[in-house]
Amino acid sequence: MSSRLDESITGVKGVGEKKAALFLKLGIKTVRDLIYHLPRSYIDCTSPVPVMMTELGGVNVVEVEIVRKQAPARIRKGMTVFRLLATDGTDDLTVTIYNLQYLFDSLKIGEKYLLCGKVTGNLTRREMSSPTVIKSTSADKIIPVYPLTAGLNRNAVTVAVKNALSLVRPDELEFLPADIIKKAGLMPEYDALRAIHFPRTRGEAEPARKRLAFDELLTLRLGMTEMRERVRRSTTFAMKPVDISGYTSALPFRLTGAQLRAISECMRDMACPTPMNRLLLGDVGSGKTAVAAACCYFAAKNGAQSVMMAPTEILASQHYDSLRGFLEPSGVRVGLLTGSLTKKQKTAVVDAAKNGELDVIVGTHALFQTGVEYSRLGLVITDEQHRFGVAQRSALAQKGENPHRLVMSATPIPRTLALMIYGELDISVLDELPAGRKEIKTYAVTGKSLRSRAMAFVRKELDAGGQAYIVCPAVEAGDGAMKNVVDYAKELSEGEFSGYRVGVLHGQLPAAKKDEVMRDFKDGKYDLLVCTTVVEVGVDVPNASVMTVENADRFGLSQLHQLRGRVGRGERASSCILITDNPSEDVRKRLKILCSTNNGFEISEADLEIRGPGDFFGSAQHGLPPLKIADLASDSELVALAQSTADSLTDTGRISLPGCEPLRERVKRLFERVEE
Repeated sequence: MSSRLDESITGVKGVGEKKAALFLKLGIKTVRDLIYHLPRSYIDCTSPVPVMMTELGGVNVVEVEIVRKQAPARIRKGMTVFRLLATDGTDDLTVTIYNLQYLFDSLKIGEKYLLCGKVTGNLTRREMSSPTVIKSTSADKIIPVYPLTAGLNRNAVTVAVKNALSLVRPDELEFLPADIIKKAGLMPEYDALRAIHFPRTRGEAEPARKRLAFDELLTLRLGMTEMRERVRRSTTFAMKPVDISGYTSALPFRLTGAQLRAISECMRDMACPTPMNRLLLGDVGSGKTAVAAACCYFAAKNGAQSVMMAPTEILASQHYDSLRGFLEPSGVRVGLLTGSLTKKQKTAVVDAAKNGELDVIVGTHALFQTGVEYSRLGLVITDEQHRFGVAQRSALAQKGENPHRLVMSATPIPRTLALMIYGELDISVLDELPAGRKEIKTYAVTGKSLRSRAMAFVRKELDAGGQAYIVCPAVEAGDGAMKNVVDYAKELSEGEFSGYRVGVLHGQLPAAKKDEVMRDFKDGKYDLLVCTTVVEVGVDVPNASVMTVENADRFGLSQLHQLRGRVGRGERASSCILITDNPSEDVRKRLKILCSTNNGFEISEADLEIRGPGDFFGSAQHGLPPLKIADLASDSELVALAQSTADSLTDTGRISLPGCEPLRERVKRLFERVEE
């Protein structure tokens, strides 16, 4: 009997072409897809309560016998109501079913059923509407609840999954070697899938979840390792060790130990015959640009060009100014290439890059456009990696012959998460701030009087010559209590901040307009900038000394920390004020973390624990395969086990040997889905 895992789900009993089209909306094409369509929760009918002990207004489970059925009542077009009377032997329960005649017909008078649903009524009578129904004699008293789509109900998915599992043999599903299963204390794959879909008890689902979570983490880690090996082809620029004291001695400050360590790691990689593929992970203000500049200096001394790509023109201009200040005193030539340059300016920079007259070219996506060529491109640096698509990054890398790559991210994330998200990269961490970096005092306020005092504090800073940000979570109007940022800016400029120059910045503005507003704010043309989180990755405004965040409870801790990092960039003492009208214990606990530490790595650990990994970047984990069942926050021990298992398989070369074919196939399939 051959495997049917990769056949169409139309081969599953009860799934015809029409139902298959509905399953396709859930991304389910094959028998394998259906078997791995996992429940998101369960309805537990193992502990029914007597009818009169049900909680009014709550979801309850009762065991009752059907006593009487009433004639169906058609109350309007397309709506028929079915009612029946049931009893637990002591008290009666009126059951109402809407439109589902097949369910009403299936309930037999004199037979017992378990019903789960919301109970209404009063002290003397109970009613239940639209219950989930299973026979009292059924062995499956824990009912899986699946992600659904219109036209596909829970029962249809449950039956289809059950029928799909009956089509395959246990050995067809198993892809891990037996010794790994035994050493990690895991269930066989088939048993885990049966138990996760149809657990007999609550306890049975947990070891099943452990096995399937381990599967996800192991294949993800192996896939990342494979990606790393794929980019480790030989490079044209295996550089020679050179003295960089010409760079460090020209700096107006002393580099931190973390910066020196990161520079050393990068230079070691760049001297290898395979390309550097390194992530520079650092908190706000940790000095990533100085490390990047050292790498550019090292490349220039080896006769190679470097490019640095930033996500916005204004950020590119900021990097250009910084790199010129760091590098030009030691003779390294720096140019800027962005879309807003005039045709004459652009031609001059493109020609200089092609002729080797520039050592470092800073810019936006204009760096990899057709017609832009480099004479000896040896190093590609991308800032804020997650804001570029894979195609953009690869287009830039293809401008040279396998150049070295340095990726910078100002989002401090726990190493565990970094290894999963950036698993194909080696990681350098800047975990100390430069001397003299001022601490930003952070305050959380709630209530009208404290809010009024906070705004008075902002005005006082503006009167003293400072500038301030006020961040709102939304652009659109009508989102509950949240204000439209444009209307709010108008309200402030006509009210509490009349007489001050108020600017507005949000994500729906054209890129050129965003840059213009930010540049005007930096140049002091606005006192106050009312904005959305578009400002979180942004320009240094040394004169900005107050960051106020409205509805602070709507943001993750890591995002609030990023916003806070927009101030404290100059000589002025700086503050961050977090305003919320939600005084719940949970909100207080979260904001207290931010008020008690300025360490981004500590904050990100807390954020990961509270919110999970999906919200770090506001998108699904950088286009990685979504984790259906593993949780990087709560499964830390499993993450470590999966990583050590994967590393052992690759370090020993076992992953390439006979016996690991099913595992290799699993990894290949996972990343094919990502590419799709």
